Amino acid sequence: MNTIVAQYLEAWNTTDAADRKAAVARVFTETASYTDPLMAVAGHDAIDAGIAAAQAQFPGWTFRLAGPVDAHHDQVRFTWELGPAESPALVVGFDVATVEDGRIATVYGFLDKVPAAA
Repeated sequence: MNTIVAQYLEAWNTTDAADRKAAVARVFTETASYTDPLMAVAGHDAIDAGIAAAQAQFPGWTFRLAGPVDAHHDQVRFTWELGPAESPALVVGFDVATVEDGRIATVYGFLDKVPAAA
């Protein structure tokens, strides 16, 4: 599960459109869904568009793991943080995902810390 979480965060950090689309296809099942307080989407194209929108909202910021990965059966949970590289995180979240055949099928995201201007 550590590998799939690392690949997931890498997809969120991939800014080249073609590379990001390929990363989404590698990490998520074809019918995957992603739900957090700001968006609810399903399928590769919609997930890719959601990631692109987050990148546009926070240009140059990076997602990084903010603690241990906890998993059992085909479920994983982890805390992530988002902020400018080499700076303290300004956004902190917590995701729970289900995995099917080595790829993410669902993500349920929660935002624990969000700047007032976000």
